[in-house]
Amino acid sequence: MTAVLDFVAAVGRGLFTACATTGRISLFALTGLSHLLRPPFYWRMFLRAFIEIGYFSLPVVALTAVFTGMVLALQSSTGLARFSAESGIASLVVLSVTRELGPVLAGLMVAGRVGAAMAAEIGTMRVTDQIDALSTLSTNPMKYLVAPRLLAGVIALPLLVLVADVLGVLGGFIIAT
Repeated sequence: MTAVLDFVAAVGRGLFTACATTGRISLFALTGLSHLLRPPFYWRMFLRAFIEIGYFSLPVVALTAVFTGMVLALQSSTGLARFSAESGIASLVVLSVTRELGPVLAGLMVAGRVGAAMAAEIGTMRVTDQIDALSTLSTNPMKYLVAPRLLAGVIALPLLVLVADVLGVLGGFIIAT
């Protein structure tokens, strides 16, 4: 009987921890979004974050998308050739890349590359007391560090998805022709 109660207690603790974590993340996101709507806005930090997220992620996203389109066209051609349906390769590649693979791969590449860099940068700033120094200088760290990066990510990621879609279809076209 106590083993069952211990199991139920462990599940309850895990559920409580998950709910508390979700709440903290939601409050952080809402605070970051609210700072986008109130002045001042740090345009220089926004431009720096936009270049870091958008421009410097282009090679990784482009390379991933091109090779994914190529592999998708190659693999689908071998499967569709059995049924003499090679004419369906183009529509398969276009629909697969634009609906699923382009957004997912662009998001994964940006999250892996930029997320790690931002976490390392802000973690280093926390350890070296730079975030406390911002507060001492009457600069809100959420407004200076989080809001510009949030807006830059919201603007840059759809543009990177568009690039991934175009290059993924181009990669499929290269293999198919």
